[in-house]
Amino acid sequence: MRLKFSYVLAIGLAAGIGIWMYSGTYVIGGRGDSADATPPPAERQEKAGNDLFRVQVSTLTATERQPVLEIRGRTEAEAKVEVRAETAARVVERPAIEGNHVSKGDVLCVLDKGTRESKVLEATAALAQAELDHTAASQLNSKGFTAETRVMAMQAALDAAQARVEEAKMELSRTVIHSPIDGVIQSPMANVGARLNIGDVCATVVETDPMIAIGQVSEADIGLISKGMDAEVRLISGQTMSGTVRYIAPAADPETRTFRIEVELPNKEGVARDGTTALTRLKLPSQKAHKISPAILTLNDDGELGLRGVTDDQVTVFYPVKVLGGGEDGIWVGGLPNTVRIITVGQDYVTDGQKVEPVLKTAEVTQ
Repeated sequence: MRLKFSYVLAIGLAAGIGIWMYSGTYVIGGRGDSADATPPPAERQEKAGNDLFRVQVSTLTATERQPVLEIRGRTEAEAKVEVRAETAARVVERPAIEGNHVSKGDVLCVLDKGTRESKVLEATAALAQAELDHTAASQLNSKGFTAETRVMAMQAALDAAQARVEEAKMELSRTVIHSPIDGVIQSPMANVGARLNIGDVCATVVETDPMIAIGQVSEADIGLISKGMDAEVRLISGQTMSGTVRYIAPAADPETRTFRIEVELPNKEGVARDGTTALTRLKLPSQKAHKISPAILTLNDDGELGLRGVTDDQVTVFYPVKVLGGGEDGIWVGGLPNTVRIITVGQDYVTDGQKVEPVLKTAEVTQ
C-alpha cells in the first residue's frame, strides 16, 4: 500500500518542529536578542507607570519692593490772569514787555487820562463848598437862626460831594492798569495807541511759580494716593523736578471714571513751562513681592493667572497671583507665600494635586 505524498510531508514537518522545540532555541515576539535591546512595549509601559514625572523647580523668596505709580499728564500754571481795562481810553504807555517777569502791582498799561483829572478838581471844589455850607448851617442852628432840617440837608450835600470826589479819583486811577499777581507776561499785549473799551485785555499774566503737574488716576489706584506724598515729575524736555501732592479730586470724572490730582512743583528758575507733557511718579508704600520671568506664568482650569509649585510632599499646587508691575528683567507678582518652590519647566504638563519628581534648576532635567 503506497502512502500519499501529503502524508509524508506532514510527518516530516511534525518531526522537524519537535526536534527544534526540543533543542530550546526559540524567539519571543517583541523582545530583542541583545542585552541592551529596547524592552518590549508592555515592559516599557509598566516601568513608565512607576516613574514620577520630572519637573524643574526653583525656590523663590519674597523681597521688599518699592512700587511706583506712573501718571501721565501735563503741566499747568498756578494762575493765568487776563488783566482787563475797567474804563475806556486809548493806551498811551506800555511799560511791560511780553516775556518779562512782573511783580504784583507793576504797571502794565497806562491809558489816556482825558478829562478825568479836571473832574477830580471839580469834585474837590464842590466838596469844599459843601463843607462851608455845612459849617455855616451848623453855626446858625446853634444860635437858633435856622432849622435842624437845614443842617441835615447840608450834611447830605456834604456826603454826596465826598462820594463824587472818591468816584472821580477811582475813575482816574483806572487809567493805570497794574498786575494783580507775580508772573510772566504772555503775548499778545495791547499796543500803544490802541483803544481799550471796558473789559478789553491789556495783558495776560501767567504765574509759573509754583508750577502744577496734573494727571488722571484710575479709581483702582486712587486709594493709594494721599495729600502730601512726595512726587517726582519728568518733563518732556528730560528734566526732573520734585514736588508734593496738593490736591486729589473728591469725585471722579463721569466719562472716564478717573480722578484729577495736582502736584505742586517749586519753579523759581522757570524750568517748567505751562502746558507741556509730564510724567509723574509717586512712590507707594513698600510691599513684599516675588520677581519672576513671565514665561513661567500659567492658567488653571478656571482661567486664573498664576504659578504651579511643588509642596514638601512633592505634590503640585496652583498659586493665583496678581501682577504688580514689571521691567526689562522680569515682572513682580503678589499672592505667593514668602518662600515657595515654583515649577519653571514642565508646569503645563502636570495637573493640580499630581505627585511629581522635582529637580533643582541647576540640575539637568530629562523627561
